[in-house]
Amino acid sequence: MNERLGKSYKLKSKKIIESLFNDGETVKQFPFLLKFNKQELPSKEAFQIVFSVSKRRFKKAPDRNRIKRLMREVIRKNKHSLEALLQQNNQQLALFLIYTNTEIMSCEEMNRKIVLLFERLISQLSSNEIKA
Repeated sequence: MNERLGKSYKLKSKKIIESLFNDGETVKQFPFLLKFNKQELPSKEAFQIVFSVSKRRFKKAPDRNRIKRLMREVIRKNKHSLEALLQQNNQQLALFLIYTNTEIMSCEEMNRKIVLLFERLISQLSSNEIKA
């Protein structure tokens, strides 16, 4: 069981990010907003992700960096359920995760919220599969 979240999971393509905001769908679980879109990615991974924290809400860069570090760690620990579904359906997802809270959450609380967010994402992906 590989728990790495390396360079190949990082979404860097401006075209893909732009299409994500134009054509993508949204899942919310306070304090997170997740934009996602099914599309071909330049890597072999099941998904690629961007982490974002508002500069307006967190003026100091160390605060923004800490939140992004915590988000990456929680995603790294909980990515298996999403990866399994995507590999089973032979799909790839582009993800953009936005932190919307005004305070820094604890790692345990963030873990709980991201697990709920992934559950919502998986249920929405499954319901889209049934419709298609």
